Amino acid sequence: MKPIILDTNILLDIFVFEDARARKLRNALLKQRIKPYSNQATVEEFADVISRPLFSLEDKKQVDIVGQWQSLSQALDDLNLETAPWKCQDSDDQVFLDIAFTLRPSILISKDNEILKLASRAIKEDVLITADYNAFTL
Repeated sequence: MKPIILDTNILLDIFVFEDARARKLRNALLKQRIKPYSNQATVEEFADVISRPLFSLEDKKQVDIVGQWQSLSQALDDLNLETAPWKCQDSDDQVFLDIAFTLRPSILISKDNEILKLASRAIKEDVLITADYNAFTL
């Protein structure tokens, strides 16, 4: 099974919106049938995003969501990350690419257009970048 990296928007669909498109992915995650990875920066970004007034989540709910994600994902040490040869315009998103590159062969599931633009280059390095919520089955 390839390592899975889920960007913040995918985590929002799983934990906040409970998006029907992410149902199989959520079930695989909760039943630990997939091996997702994170690092401190991605966890902090997720925590920052769900704390925004837009989501109207109480503090306890935010803590619970972040804690659940941390318990389900394998944390990587930032010092062990390789730098991906492809660069994302949004520096906050670069870390997802670096994690995927470090763990190759891997799958990065994202809805971010800047990340998705790099898919054809990343596949040459054995990193599948996709918006397909069911790519974890590959």
